[in-house]
Amino acid sequence: MFEIESKNPDEIVITTRGRAITFNLTDETVAADLEVGKIVGPGEFEIENAAIRGIATDNKKTIYDVVVNNVHVGIIGDNEEAAKLDELGVADVLCTSSVRAVREIEPKVVIATGNIDGMVTELKLTARTEKKLKVKSVDTLPKALEVVVLT
Repeated sequence: MFEIESKNPDEIVITTRGRAITFNLTDETVAADLEVGKIVGPGEFEIENAAIRGIATDNKKTIYDVVVNNVHVGIIGDNEEAAKLDELGVADVLCTSSVRAVREIEPKVVIATGNIDGMVTELKLTARTEKKLKVKSVDTLPKALEVVVLT
């Protein structure tokens, strides 16, 4: 099991086995209280039981594919570069403000960042509000698309 939370609109925090991994969408860093400090930019690395792949985009931003317990979490913010969305691949949970990305990737859960009202209106869905999203396994995720707002 792992948890996803957002303490502010620019950060997504994935907690697994007591280790918090913070993805900052503004300065594109990954922080997990590591000896090397923050990780910046693309690359592949593991923190606890999270496999993380940072993917560089043509607009000099980094998007992330995080795999924990066989659940793929895509962290892209407002980035909707089509070629890189293809490279991201399948995401069971997608952290984004891009309706286009949601339609292309077709996740089971969207963690809305940015313009939440615009997103739910365009997707014709309602959003539920949670403090944390707890994910046990890919089988426990909803069958139909859900939008979650983390507070």
